[in-house]
Amino acid sequence: MLREIRPAIVVLVALTLIGGLAYPLAMTGIAQVVFPYQANGSMIERDGHVTGSALIGQEFDSDKYFHGRLSATTAPDPKDPTKTVAAPYNAMNSGGSNLGPSNKALIDRVQGDIDKLKKENASTPVPIDLVTTSASGLDPQISPEAALFQVPRIAKARNLPEDRVRQLVQANTEGRLFGLLGEPRVNVLLLNLALDHLAAG
Repeated sequence: MLREIRPAIVVLVALTLIGGLAYPLAMTGIAQVVFPYQANGSMIERDGHVTGSALIGQEFDSDKYFHGRLSATTAPDPKDPTKTVAAPYNAMNSGGSNLGPSNKALIDRVQGDIDKLKKENASTPVPIDLVTTSASGLDPQISPEAALFQVPRIAKARNLPEDRVRQLVQANTEGRLFGLLGEPRVNVLLLNLALDHLAAG
């Protein structure tokens, strides 16, 4: 009987060592050598302190900053673990709201956000990514249109010329990958850091 079981045990141990130890260590080592910035989370430092990751969005509430795409991520309610509470950009619980287009709660929330944003900039149509959440809830980027929509509010809050803030958006807009893939986008954290640098200069 041991003769029949031994090959299975050997294969189990070998695959565990290869797939569970050797392969992860090799990939981690290669990543640290070839892409150390990305392998360590694409962390962005400012004045010697980590301010966030270029890969994960974060919440900006102040009128002085560009706001990112809405996040529907949640976390366990500390008062009742059987329930959840809103926790925007919670990387431990990535996901969307899963509300369908006919859901009244979603329709009311989106309409409320549109009405609020129209007060901020009535002359421009509200970009879709400012009122919808993504499937991951962690998007670090918005469209250039969504960034430009926010320029009047930020210029007013920071007492800056609108043209200067627009130029900053354009300077921080990333194009399509290889000129073909994806859409132009703006990383909100990097844009806000550039905005702080502009205001300080």
